[in-house]
Amino acid sequence: MTALSAPFNEGLQLGILRYQRCTACGGAQTLVRYACRHCGHEGLSWSDAGGSATVRAVTVVTRAPSNEFRPLAPYTLVLVELDEGPRLMGHAAPGVRIGDRVRAGFFEHLGRRLIRFEPME
Repeated sequence: MTALSAPFNEGLQLGILRYQRCTACGGAQTLVRYACRHCGHEGLSWSDAGGSATVRAVTVVTRAPSNEFRPLAPYTLVLVELDEGPRLMGHAAPGVRIGDRVRAGFFEHLGRRLIRFEPME
């Protein structure tokens, strides 16, 4: 973990999704950067996301990329668009489809907290 990504990782431990927001243009991003991906401004602040999102892409992983994730296979990964605007990848409940509304949750795997999106009721 780097100092730059510390607020995101600390949020995960607290069960909070965090993202960066540009102080100049208001652009939001989840991948930690030194500058805004929209306008290049270096003034970024951290915000907490509400956790609600819309699924934009889905894939089911049947062959895990490493021994670490083999016990989870098959598992579903999604790319979601948070209500605040940025996109984020995470695990999801089986059967989630593109366009579904989901809410972020978390689970522990080998001592790490990972994101899992569940369908909204």
